[in-house]
Amino acid sequence: MSSRDLVLVLGICLVWGFNFVAGAKGMEAFTPMQFVALRFACVLVLTLPFLRRPEPGQWRQLAGAGLFLGALHFTFLQWALKLSSDVTSITILQNMSIPFAVLLAMLFLGERAGWRTLAATGVAFTGVLVIGLDPLVLSQSKALVVVLCSALFQALGSVLMRGLRGVSTFNFQCWSAVFSLPVLVGAMALFDPQSLTTLGPVGPWHWAALGYSIFMASLVGHGLFFILVQRTPLPTLMPYLLTMPVFGTIFGILVWGDRPGWRLLAGGVMVLAGILVITLRGRRKALVPPAVGD
Repeated sequence: MSSRDLVLVLGICLVWGFNFVAGAKGMEAFTPMQFVALRFACVLVLTLPFLRRPEPGQWRQLAGAGLFLGALHFTFLQWALKLSSDVTSITILQNMSIPFAVLLAMLFLGERAGWRTLAATGVAFTGVLVIGLDPLVLSQSKALVVVLCSALFQALGSVLMRGLRGVSTFNFQCWSAVFSLPVLVGAMALFDPQSLTTLGPVGPWHWAALGYSIFMASLVGHGLFFILVQRTPLPTLMPYLLTMPVFGTIFGILVWGDRPGWRLLAGGVMVLAGILVITLRGRRKALVPPAVGD
């Protein structure tokens, strides 16, 4: 990877890492579904010029990927941030989408994983157990379950995206908004009708947090990432994306005031180490044919 692209991918991870703090700030005033619905409404307006019909036979996969990666993943992520008093644990646990994706690909796509990949997946899940024993996380165990659901939805969406062809990043974001907004509005009408007409005590920083998620995380972050993917293979990029939870943890400590205990940090290291091995194995398999029993 060139130094220019390395700076670019680290900048993207920096933007995405800070988005956890922005999301947590937004949860002080918005409900999770309000925040996500407003985000997708703005994304829909801004990406509408990029909307294109998908190729024949892709509607079901596009709708599934859009809903899982859109309404479900983001709503559960914001819900976890609202339930949690810290950002660090959410930042780390959200990356469990990668081990989840490995298992889902084996289950539904018939993909094979070698013993090293499976061992690394086991290490990542053990890290989750260690994080769950941290006193801070134990006191908010519901947030842990919710963020793992968010990671599972992200993994499901990622698996569905593998079969999509000719869909650009802004086109996909627009379709995600198209499919997600009716579901979000319907869920708000069913479970929290008041949220459709009433906002909480929203201040300038809460609007700024929403604006950051819309423009920086969605449009700038994903837009630049799509450009980067066009000239750099995804297996080459994946290991560098693990700097995102590192940045998120740093921002959680410096900006949000997190004070993670040793179990959370140790478990976080195990989760990220397992994910790093998975991504490096995926990179190796993309470059050379796997050996028997790999």
